[in-house]
Amino acid sequence: MSTPTATTVPAGHRAAVDLAAVREQWGDLLAAIERPPAAEWPPREHRGFLDQAAADDRTPTAPIIGRMPLTLREHPAPLNLDALDAACEVERDLFELADVVAAAVQRPVRRYPSLSIPSYSGRTAPAGPRARMIVDAADRDDLARWHYQAATSPGSRRYGLHWAAVWLEGRALDEPHGDLFRPLPAPLTNHIATVAARTRRTMERALGRDDRTTTLDQPCPWCSGPLAGHTVAGGVPEVYCARGEECPAPVVLDHRRRVWRGADLVDLWVGMQTKR
Repeated sequence: MSTPTATTVPAGHRAAVDLAAVREQWGDLLAAIERPPAAEWPPREHRGFLDQAAADDRTPTAPIIGRMPLTLREHPAPLNLDALDAACEVERDLFELADVVAAAVQRPVRRYPSLSIPSYSGRTAPAGPRARMIVDAADRDDLARWHYQAATSPGSRRYGLHWAAVWLEGRALDEPHGDLFRPLPAPLTNHIATVAARTRRTMERALGRDDRTTTLDQPCPWCSGPLAGHTVAGGVPEVYCARGEECPAPVVLDHRRRVWRGADLVDLWVGMQTKR
């Protein structure tokens, strides 16, 4: 069975995967604005996981998103300008993309003629061709509708990037919602996928989660061999010891290297702290 590639996976599904990754990492990016950029490995955002897992006796805990700022706000003195620039770029790109998609596939708010109109005598007369049109309030306030920014209102932007990503994911997958949305044309689906992939790369690069290998300053706690850390976009970080089978560390051999991944990183992290 062949492995799916970017060219075989439908654009809508690729967009949904990248938009979900953006949502999941948005809180981390906003939190990173408050911290000085760090050159050490693992990325500082992963250190929180390792420290917490070690404190909880090797029981990793999911990040508590409710404690993270999910809306980009003004930062009088940001400590990480790269993270701030990335957050502004990602937010702008997805908000503008949602505007474009809504303009292309979202039905305008329904309006109905009033049943009667007042006459100058104070009486009512049957509605005619010049009858006043009444906005369908329920249709206007439908939570699934994307609202544009205006001079007096931020529209759907008030709900932050997280909601924009959720809304775009629904459009990329053509999720039905009555007659509110028309099917997405293929060029627009491809455009969503392109922008989603770009925003994900921007975010992961700012967080140090793109594909990179870093030589660690500290040696292996078990054999004093050189350690290297590797991060890959969309994956978990890993550390490997180049001494391979000579290293007695209690982890698997992968391509003749001792490799720590996932929960195994906790043992390595604790050992590195002990050897300091």
